[in-house]
Amino acid sequence: MTRCSWVTADPLYIQYHDAEWGVPLHDDRKLFEMLLLEGAQAGLSWLTVLKRREHYRVAYDGFDPLTIAGWDSDKINALLADPGIIRNKLKIETARVNARAFLQVTAEFTSFAAFIWSFVDGRPIQNSWQQTGQIPATSPESDRMSKELKRRGFKFAGSTICYAFMQSVGLVNDHVTDCFRYEAVKKI
Repeated sequence: MTRCSWVTADPLYIQYHDAEWGVPLHDDRKLFEMLLLEGAQAGLSWLTVLKRREHYRVAYDGFDPLTIAGWDSDKINALLADPGIIRNKLKIETARVNARAFLQVTAEFTSFAAFIWSFVDGRPIQNSWQQTGQIPATSPESDRMSKELKRRGFKFAGSTICYAFMQSVGLVNDHVTDCFRYEAVKKI
């Protein structure tokens, strides 16, 4: 079975690629989770974050934006001492900042999904890359998304993070054409 070349032999990575990556996602809480995790990944490998995701779900209160928006200094300090997550103060504090911005966006657009999918006119972009090396790190859509997220107060929302987010939640299908998931994701 042919997969995208970035997938390692790690079973967790294989499961993520085969079941999640590139599948269109419209659930606000899951979108929020992926946005925070993509920010946590900045400067690290995705596998580093993926291996900690289950612990993040507990430590980050189920990725409930209302709860995260209300985190106080005691909660931030507890997270900084938690070996199950990436203990970067800026990234942890950014989760709270982004939760507050997320709540403002959902109040304005009725859902974060409606807002985020507007950058691709509500339909996944279907690329047809033949090799992983052809896949860009950014796109005009991720540039626009980044600019708008930053304007709305989001942090760790550069174009590269936005493009990785777009790939992970299915706003763009970047499975290479010979990957067994390419056609399946394209049909969703």
